[in-house]
Amino acid sequence: MLIQTESRAQGWRAVVVFDDRPDALIFVGRSSTHIRQEYVEAYNELLDDEEREHATAIQLQQWSGAPDAGRWVLKNTLKVPTTAKLRLVA
Repeated sequence: MLIQTESRAQGWRAVVVFDDRPDALIFVGRSSTHIRQEYVEAYNELLDDEEREHATAIQLQQWSGAPDAGRWVLKNTLKVPTTAKLRLVA
């Protein structure tokens, strides 16, 4: 007999997708709003310049199912933060 104790999502996370290496978890939060508010700071804090150059997307994922028998479901793609490069004009 299968008993599913949770029918709704257990959490949210932001995962950065790279073009040359495996994906990386950058933030876990309690809601999609929480992720959207914090992922840019986590991205800038956790990744170095070389890693940021290879980031192609950031996925917003939601846990679906029981805590021990679920999966992460892609809900949205978030904007990859950019660092503004200033050019010195002589």
